[in-house]
Amino acid sequence: MKIHLAARHERRWEMLRVASRLERAGHEVTSRWIQGGGGEDPAMTPAVEDLIDLGHADCLVSFTDDPDAIVAGAARGDRHVVFGIALAAGKRVCIVGPRENIFHHLFAVERYATVAELVMGLKSAR
Repeated sequence: MKIHLAARHERRWEMLRVASRLERAGHEVTSRWIQGGGGEDPAMTPAVEDLIDLGHADCLVSFTDDPDAIVAGAARGDRHVVFGIALAAGKRVCIVGPRENIFHHLFAVERYATVAELVMGLKSAR
């Protein structure tokens, strides 16, 4: 399965480890943002790159934060927009972590507490 990872940018290093784990489980990660840096094409803004990468994915996995914790930048970010686009596009949508907003409570959204649970959940749906 092709998977796009969404998380706060500050969690990029963690997402690299998650991508490696998903790839070992037989999945392909489409998220270029976790590699850091930009490409050579100035027209390829981070937003355009994210949309292209999401378009190549079958599934979005969004890493959420505890809404009661004080985490700088947790309430904002493109991860929320990408989540909505994936949901509207009918892609498989998963969150890892707590539910942050009302859309995370939709029946179609799969919720996992840990990456290990995510990997098992993705495996059982094959």
